[in-house]
Amino acid sequence: MSCQQVGEFLDAYLDKELDVVASSQFDRHLLECSACRAKYERYAQMHESVRAHMEYFRAPAALEQKLRAQVSPSVRLQSEVPRRNWFPGWRQWAVAASLAAVLLLTALLVQIARRPSASDMLAQQVVSSHIRSLLANHLSDVISTDQHTVKPWFAGKLDFAPAVEDLASKGFPLIGGRLDYLDNRTVAALVYKRRQHTINLFLWPSPEPDSTPRTLTIRGYNLVHWTHAHMAFWAVSDVNASDLGQFARDLGS
Repeated sequence: MSCQQVGEFLDAYLDKELDVVASSQFDRHLLECSACRAKYERYAQMHESVRAHMEYFRAPAALEQKLRAQVSPSVRLQSEVPRRNWFPGWRQWAVAASLAAVLLLTALLVQIARRPSASDMLAQQVVSSHIRSLLANHLSDVISTDQHTVKPWFAGKLDFAPAVEDLASKGFPLIGGRLDYLDNRTVAALVYKRRQHTINLFLWPSPEPDSTPRTLTIRGYNLVHWTHAHMAFWAVSDVNASDLGQFARDLGS
């Protein structure tokens, strides 16, 4: 509260017309400001002197009733507004701050809810790597249908030995392999065929426990993800979901 406000509300303070918050602010200002405190003390002495020496006349009861009957509820309500709103500003700011906090919290929660999980972000990477291999015409660093040729090619290029299986007898012939980069590391990419469709199988070590295959679709491509024997597997293709699911089952059988 400023010194100017103290001067404006001094009479109301002496008459105990201020609300609890305004009275508290007034008290605190008087403790900190000697000039306002001296002014208050002069006013208080004058106030007490007037109360002590002024003759008091009580209005007749009939006059009081007549006056109350003539004052409409709306006028009475308006007369009460100044007393209740000596300091309306702090209430408005408090409400505005609360609304702003709620809106900010809601926006943060919406952003968190919309933010993709780590698994979803990795799935997006898998699809992008699959598309990139098709567009760049770089499906394989080693082209071979022989698993005994593809598997040794990875030796010395990775810090793990990928399991390479030929599923030609089940309709998914191996056609080669290459190196790729996913989940912030170099991974093995094995390439299979299903009729005219290409299947990329990405695999790398994972600390996750074994899990059953999970199927999802991103940008029209089907994916199957699972973990087995501390290895993560991601199969992706534009082949139908049923065939890709069968590929995952045949690979794990």
